[in-house]
Amino acid sequence: MHENATPDLATTPPHERAAAAAADGPPALRFPFDATALTETPISTERLVLRPLEASDAPDVFEYQRIPDVLKYLPWPLRDRAEAYEHTAKRAAARVLADDGDFFVLAMTLPGTPSVDDSAADASAVAASAAAAVRDRVIGDMMVRVSSAKHAQLELGWVVHPDFQGKGYAREAAVAIRDFAFETLHPHRIQAFLDARNAASAALCERLGMRREATILEEQYNDGEWQDTALYGLLRREWAAARG
Repeated sequence: MHENATPDLATTPPHERAAAAAADGPPALRFPFDATALTETPISTERLVLRPLEASDAPDVFEYQRIPDVLKYLPWPLRDRAEAYEHTAKRAAARVLADDGDFFVLAMTLPGTPSVDDSAADASAVAASAAAAVRDRVIGDMMVRVSSAKHAQLELGWVVHPDFQGKGYAREAAVAIRDFAFETLHPHRIQAFLDARNAASAALCERLGMRREATILEEQYNDGEWQDTALYGLLRREWAAARG
């Protein structure tokens, strides 16, 4: 079965689905999990290296965090440089998954592409890394968040700089994060919440084998308007079947 093929549970008889769910067993998240371990052993794909976001990645993150077309689909306000750097530092500090709402963020780095030249960066931040000038560029980031520890549900999220979209990087990173989540953290279910207008992310969810399960009407108020949210989900046994 192709990696993005998902069985249609809507047509599966209730008794069969109940039996399959029972065979999955009770929630078994492998918590607590500290993403700091991925600093020494990052996730490598064909073209990318995914490792924990660091405060020193702020210059690269700011390059996409300040773009209105990127913020259009994210619950992020437009921040100035100082605010954006502080935001990245807070996200980078989150590493341990144990309870609902916990999250970590992995930087999508592109080996061989240098980090942006940030002449406005704080001098102490630059001095903290002798290799700052030769760091690989962060072209986006991937998030894993605990939706429900009790029910073994994780949420995935992502953002990629527009200059690196349309090249398959997001899909490459998202497939790796999906597989890492199921293999290492052992959720019963992963899900993604999208701005319903975000066609690119919706297509990525479908490539990951996720189904669109709901459209939550006027769920958030951002940018002066009510916005719909699309919910996508994938069960562990579906992921396993697709891989098999």
